[in-house]
Amino acid sequence: MVDDFTLLETWRGGDEAAGRDLFARYFDAVYRFFRNKVDEAADDLTQQTFMGLVQGKDRFRGDASFRTYVFMIARKRLYSHLRERDRSREPIEVSTTSVADLGLVSPSRAVMVRQEQHLLLLALRRLPIEMQVALELFYWEELGVAEIADVLETPVGTVKSRLQRARARLDEIIGELANSDDLLRSTMDNFEVWARDLQGHMGPGDRRDK
Repeated sequence: MVDDFTLLETWRGGDEAAGRDLFARYFDAVYRFFRNKVDEAADDLTQQTFMGLVQGKDRFRGDASFRTYVFMIARKRLYSHLRERDRSREPIEVSTTSVADLGLVSPSRAVMVRQEQHLLLLALRRLPIEMQVALELFYWEELGVAEIADVLETPVGTVKSRLQRARARLDEIIGELANSDDLLRSTMDNFEVWARDLQGHMGPGDRRDK
């Protein structure tokens, strides 16, 4: 199988088939990255991310994996979108603002999943955006700490502490949102299982608004 970097260079050289192959490999992951943060803009931002791959040759140093490069571009597109969506407002601070604060994803449009998964989705959306990004990359995309550090362009030590703080805050939010002790216990006791299973529900095939 042709490796990702070769496909990218071939696509940049004008081979549309190589672009389609690369798109097929990463579309679901990139779309999932945006869907739980900016549902309405997920399609456009996914397309922008792939265009960024083609146009970003001079900005890629080749010292990160292709997967981290893809998410680095996606993360930059997300932050730019959030900061430019309404210039009349105060600048968005991703370290303190959540997508729930911004009203970017309506709970009524959440995917139809188990109660535990729905609770987890709502809790993730109440985290500060940079925490949400880090946790979803860790649990959904199974990136290691060093890879997440590359995506966030942040020191590894900072990422480690951010993940710890994010998980602690997520647990607090789950406790606040759970409407029964049984739901809370089931969610917390099987957290990694629910998080992993939820990954498959966040692709384009699971949209309920079409």
